[in-house]
Amino acid sequence: MEAHRHTFYMLAGGRGSAKSSFVGGIRIPLSMMEDPDIHVVVLRKVGNTIKNSVLPQIVWGLEQMGILDRFRIKMSPPEITYKPTGQKILFFGLDDPAKVKSIKLPFGYVGIVWFEELDQFSGMEEIRNVLQSLLRGGPSYQVFGTYNPPKSRNSWVNEEILVDDPDRLVHHSTYLTVPREWLGPQFLAEAEKLKAKNEMAYRHEYLGEVTGTGGAVFENVKELPMNDELVRNFDRLYYGLDFGFAVDPLAFVSMYYDAKHEDLYVFDEIYQQKLTNSQAAKMIRKKADTREIIADSAEPKSIKEMRDCGLHINGARKGPDSVDHGVKWLQDRAHIYIDKRRCPNTYREFISYEYERNRQGQFISAYPDKDNHAIDAVRYGMERMIRGSNFSF
Repeated sequence: MEAHRHTFYMLAGGRGSAKSSFVGGIRIPLSMMEDPDIHVVVLRKVGNTIKNSVLPQIVWGLEQMGILDRFRIKMSPPEITYKPTGQKILFFGLDDPAKVKSIKLPFGYVGIVWFEELDQFSGMEEIRNVLQSLLRGGPSYQVFGTYNPPKSRNSWVNEEILVDDPDRLVHHSTYLTVPREWLGPQFLAEAEKLKAKNEMAYRHEYLGEVTGTGGAVFENVKELPMNDELVRNFDRLYYGLDFGFAVDPLAFVSMYYDAKHEDLYVFDEIYQQKLTNSQAAKMIRKKADTREIIADSAEPKSIKEMRDCGLHINGARKGPDSVDHGVKWLQDRAHIYIDKRRCPNTYREFISYEYERNRQGQFISAYPDKDNHAIDAVRYGMERMIRGSNFSF
């Protein structure tokens, strides 16, 4: 990369592998200072993830190299300017592709493009369309794609790196090659903890290995009959609620979490269409009594109505990556036990939930927003455990 022998660089690796730190925090600023004619475009699939990911990644690199004072940082819209020349680092999400096509530069050309979380884009067709709009008017370019390899061998990005391209470098790194002091004792402890608990998940998430053969999101689901005696012994219960009415069902789930063994038990559900809030509240009250329920915060009116009906209910705290973090937390559990007699719909959703596919039928690292009502309810119900898990992505 230092010698610039290729145009395209696909940098894969697990958590803590420093691939994004290298591109955003080192390579991009140095390239700008080396060539006063180039500008940089940084892309995420979804724009509202930029301020909590790639922007601070670059700022971190500038601080580490002691050159932050040479750059001007603007948060809204996100933009970084190299003060001595006026060169720009521009940030875009492809959920608004028109902005990418309408870029106006004061001088020079876009010499560097960085696709962060490359696997979340829909495929090479989308990548090529973007580059056709950006790579114009310059003598040479660098295109970086950083990503954690998806679990499925059938993911488009895992298939793409098998294609021989002399103008492309593919590099894989892991946290094991990064100085330990950069990562800190907590990160290393979490890695060892997952390795001991679930080696397959460790190999995928920390070593960046492709460990799956298909597109199943949850490979740790087990069917487990739970009798009344077992359920009575569950001492720390969690409840989650996803609203629905006409087309989508309302989904309510009851869970127990064994934190010591990191096993989640789903033992009861309500899964029904056309329930009014008052009807649903009566049914839920019989199961949860006065214990707290975490619901989809997108419906504050429904939450208030159910609270007026006597439920102890609060809205989930959502963020730009809350779905991704929640799903990954569930994937990392040793087991997700579901009684398919008590919870047939929850069991069906979990075992049949697959990653999204692109138009070529390849899997991409995105979760379809359909047939996931009980899954969402589980995420909401376990929200506090998820937020307290020190996840880093």
